[in-house]
Amino acid sequence: MSRTTETDRLNGLPRAELVQQLLACLDVPRWAADIADRRPFADVDAFYQAADDAAPELTPEEIDGALAAHPRIGERATGENTSAKFSRNEQSGVDGGDAELARALREGNEAYEQRFGRVYLVCASGRSGAELLEILHSRLDNEPGAELRIVADELRKIARLRLAKVIEG
Repeated sequence: MSRTTETDRLNGLPRAELVQQLLACLDVPRWAADIADRRPFADVDAFYQAADDAAPELTPEEIDGALAAHPRIGERATGENTSAKFSRNEQSGVDGGDAELARALREGNEAYEQRFGRVYLVCASGRSGAELLEILHSRLDNEPGAELRIVADELRKIARLRLAKVIEG
């Protein structure tokens, strides 16, 4: 599909349908609505720019809401909705057959949740389970405010990867 055709498709989607696709990228209704309301997009770059402009700062409440759409690292998302499909693909580098890694991720997730009160989130695409565990351990000593900013950045990274899939249709 050419970039012009992709842009035409995005511009031509019913608003509600585009918002639903955007929520699968980042479950922040304000963000999705803001992007949808910026149409028509001149090109794909304008679409990405609208996404960046809509999420320079995410509130703690928006972050917590968006995290609810993400499974724990090492756990497989269930369901057939777009967000679950994205998540399964992104965590494909986590070897579900490695019992020791699964245990370490489970324990790491629990330690993270006890420390920060939210699910550990990292852009998992292209990373192994061992790498994700290492990142988790490296973040456990962060101050809560700094960690919240990291989580917001990770949500934006994930959203950007998922937006490419929305563009592709």
